[in-house]
Amino acid sequence: MNLLNPDVDARLFEIVSFSILKYFYSGKKIFWGYSPNELKEENLKLYKTGRTNANDGGIDFVMRPLGYFFQVTETLDIKKYFLDIDKLEHYPIRFVIKTNEERDSIYKHLRQGAYDQYGIEKIVNRYMDSIEDVVNIPQIITYLYEVEKMGYLNSILNEILIQSKVEFNYSEEIE
Repeated sequence: MNLLNPDVDARLFEIVSFSILKYFYSGKKIFWGYSPNELKEENLKLYKTGRTNANDGGIDFVMRPLGYFFQVTETLDIKKYFLDIDKLEHYPIRFVIKTNEERDSIYKHLRQGAYDQYGIEKIVNRYMDSIEDVVNIPQIITYLYEVEKMGYLNSILNEILIQSKVEFNYSEEIE
């Protein structure tokens, strides 16, 4: 639980949140297709799209088959959120935020920041409509408890180890 607090290293927060979200969504199924007679059942799968905290301007996680985009951030800086939204041309995005601030408070903060920056209701609404969800630390902890009940705790810990080895260039090979 110590890895889920506002003071933890940003890279560790991203790795831990990815690992928890990956297993939280993996137990969920959707049915989709082009007609009711051709529905396909598929589990949700979360993919990491690159290195953590890479400052590469990319999106951190993508979910198949729904196409959800996730951006991990440790700031409530309005300009960063709107830059991410602009990069995606207002495609809906979910923010995973390293904060204990209440979700309603985060939305109010973002809306007020949009008013301060743009001052036009239609523009503010367009940005706010692009924010599909915000996931804060308390929400991630709730997800952790749920996946623990489903028996995924060891899988999450293994995923954290795997992702940490990749992030920190750790190899068990002895040269």
